[in-house]
Amino acid sequence: MIVCHKDTAVVILSYNGTKWHELFLPKIVEQASSGYDVILADNASTDDTLQYVQQNFPSVKTLQIAVNHGFANGYYEALKQIKAKYYILLSADFEVTDHWFPPLHAAMESDGKMAACQPKIRYWRDRECFEYAGAGGGFMDKYGYMFCRGRVFFDIEKDHGQYDDNIEVFWASGGCIMLRSELYHKLGGLDNDLYAHMEEIDLCWRFKNAGHKIGYIGNSLVYHVGGSVISYGSPQKLYYNFRNNLILLIKNEKRSRLMWLFPLRFILDGLAGMRLLFTGNVKHTFIIVKAHFHVYRDLGKWMKRRNENKKMITVRNEEGIYERSIVWDYFLLKRKKFSDLKWIPKKL
Repeated sequence: MIVCHKDTAVVILSYNGTKWHELFLPKIVEQASSGYDVILADNASTDDTLQYVQQNFPSVKTLQIAVNHGFANGYYEALKQIKAKYYILLSADFEVTDHWFPPLHAAMESDGKMAACQPKIRYWRDRECFEYAGAGGGFMDKYGYMFCRGRVFFDIEKDHGQYDDNIEVFWASGGCIMLRSELYHKLGGLDNDLYAHMEEIDLCWRFKNAGHKIGYIGNSLVYHVGGSVISYGSPQKLYYNFRNNLILLIKNEKRSRLMWLFPLRFILDGLAGMRLLFTGNVKHTFIIVKAHFHVYRDLGKWMKRRNENKKMITVRNEEGIYERSIVWDYFLLKRKKFSDLKWIPKKL
C-alpha cells in the first residue's frame, strides 16, 4: 500500500510510455510542490518505462501491474494500492502547466458534493484548439449521445477564453480527472469490463445518480496529445464507442426512459451503419453490428450491473443533460459550436 504524504495522488497509468515521460514528467514533478504526490502505475509495459522513471525521477513512487487488461483494469489494480483523499487520474500523454493543480483542489475542497472535476483540455499538437476528448467539459443529450464544449462531433473550436468559467457538467474526461477517493471506492470505481472508452462517463453517471456533482474548472489548463493508445477514427475506437455507449444506458438510465430509448438507439445506430455502408465503409458497418451483438450477448451481465447500481441511486442529479438531440441540431440545424445551442450550463 502506498500512503501519500499529501492529500492528493496524481496517478499516471503508463504502457510503454517512456517517450511521454521524457517530455511530460519533469513538469508534473516540478508542480508537485503545489500539493500532490506523483505515482506511476506501469501497466505491464514491455519497454524500459519502469526503470527509466525509477532512475530519473526518484520522487515518483512506482507500482507494477502484472498483466495489461486495459485502462479501467489498470486503474482498478493501481488505486486499490494507493491511500489518499483525492486521486487525479492522468494519462501519460498529458502536459500540465504552471498552477494547473490548485484550482482543481480548491474546487473539491470547497464543495463536499463535488465527486469529480476536470481542467480545460487543449490539443497538444495545435495548442490554440480544444482537445477532442474532454475539451471544455462533457455533456449528454436526451438520447444518450456524448459531446463536449469546444468539440461537437467533428467541429473543434479554438480557445478564445470562451470557456474559462467553472460549471457543472455531466462527465469529466478520464484523461485528467480528479476524484474523491472514498466515494470512488464506495460506488465501485471504474468498470473494468468496459476495457477502454467511456469508463469515466459511466463512473460520473453513477456519481450523478447518487446525487453528486461533476465539475469543469476553466482556470486550470492541460494539453493532451490524444490517440496514443486507441487512435481517433480507428475501427477499435468505433467499436468501443457504439458498444460502451449502449452499455452505459443499460447500466445507468432511468427505466422509464430506457424502455423507449434502447429500441430507438437500435434504429439510430442502424441508420448510422447504413450510411457508412452506402458511402463504401463496409468494414465500419460490420463493426457497429459487432458492437450491438456483443451487447445483446452479454445483456444478462449488464442487467446485473444495473441492479447493483440501483442500490446506490439517491436523488439523480441531471445537470449537464441537454434536453434536445445533439445529432439533429448538429447535422440538420447546422449548430456546429456549443454556443450555437443557446444553452447555458449551471455555474459552480
